[in-house]
Amino acid sequence: MLQKHFWQRKILGISLFGLLVLVFSATVFAIQSVDIIRVEGAISPVAARYIEESIDRAHRDGSHCLIVELDTPGGLMESMRSIVKKLMNAPIPVVVYVFPSGAQDASAGVFITLAAHLAVMAPGTNIGAAHPVTMGQKMEEEMKEKVTNDAVSYIRGIATERGRNADWAESAVRESQSVTAEKALELGVVDLICQDLGQLLDAIHGRQVETTQGQVTLETKGAEIRRIDLGFRYRVLNIISNPNVAYILLILGFYGLFFELSNPGAFLPGIVGGICIILAFFAFQVLPINYAGLLLILFAIILFVAEVLTPTFGFLTTGGIIAMILGSLMLIGSPSPYLRISWQIILLVTLATAAFFLFALGMALKARLRKPTTGKRGLIGEIGVAETRLAPEGKIFLHGELWNAECQNVVKKGEKVKVVAVDHLKLKVVKLTEQEG
Repeated sequence: MLQKHFWQRKILGISLFGLLVLVFSATVFAIQSVDIIRVEGAISPVAARYIEESIDRAHRDGSHCLIVELDTPGGLMESMRSIVKKLMNAPIPVVVYVFPSGAQDASAGVFITLAAHLAVMAPGTNIGAAHPVTMGQKMEEEMKEKVTNDAVSYIRGIATERGRNADWAESAVRESQSVTAEKALELGVVDLICQDLGQLLDAIHGRQVETTQGQVTLETKGAEIRRIDLGFRYRVLNIISNPNVAYILLILGFYGLFFELSNPGAFLPGIVGGICIILAFFAFQVLPINYAGLLLILFAIILFVAEVLTPTFGFLTTGGIIAMILGSLMLIGSPSPYLRISWQIILLVTLATAAFFLFALGMALKARLRKPTTGKRGLIGEIGVAETRLAPEGKIFLHGELWNAECQNVVKKGEKVKVVAVDHLKLKVVKLTEQEG
């Protein structure tokens, strides 16, 4: 009997332990995780890679969904299309959240927001102005119309696929319409307006979205939040893709190479200049570069160098300044302010470059006009002392040496004389008066 009770207690204990394990496991696995990224600034290849890799990472790590906090004035159409393609085929739900208050969602950002499974905006934000702009070159009216029609058909397709207002989407492209968050919700452009992330997670909980993996019911209330930060590599790429930074890197690269060529063997200027040039050309891959502007900047540097080597008293420097300003203005051809080089930086770089080469020119002219201190020409004008009587020939003491000298007037020993000419190893001198001495 005792043995029977013992086994009953043992079985009961094991059963209770197993039940606790099941309850604990169910509690743990019921807590979903949500990944969050922040995309701020122009839509560029860097932003595209960041979003695409974040979607893949969130799916790989088993995240329930990905939230993209967006604040952008727009960007490159090619990068936008790459992001849209990824969003339309995402295996997990992706929520685009225009955040925080005061943020904008313009141009390329509109396409991205409409392509998300859920589009959410914070109060005080706006969306719209998606008319395509040309970059780096002018287009004829016919070509502009083709580009616009292509963008219209593209955005209508996205809006229709996601069940959003396709007519407004078309007006955002054709007429550059822009609306507030409240109006966007009223028009059926976005799904929700949420004050902050916590409110967003509660609001989307229980909503159903269709992904490439099938229908998913969002379970985000109380979810674990995991932020995917922009890595060091992407931070560097994002910084150098800024037109102002790329421009400065280009000029620094030219400086470095110039110093290396002027002082062969210094190594450091050449290494730094080479790195700057390579980084600048990497940035130019994602910017609408006008190569005529690049050639003008290079021509300006050549003119500055030529001024130092063959001084023309400012003519080449003036030409260099004009060429650099024109080249800098033409370097990045875009009507978008976030893809243009700042006027202030152009003037600062041009003036600094001109000042440097003018300083180098001044030093060269000063060296050229300086009185020679060596050789025959260096002896002319020097003061010596008669070591013997000069009548007319004798010896004088000059620079710690005895020289044969000749003077038209008689010079007594110990009197001072001035060198006026050099004839081989004989100095021609004149006697100094008391006032001159």
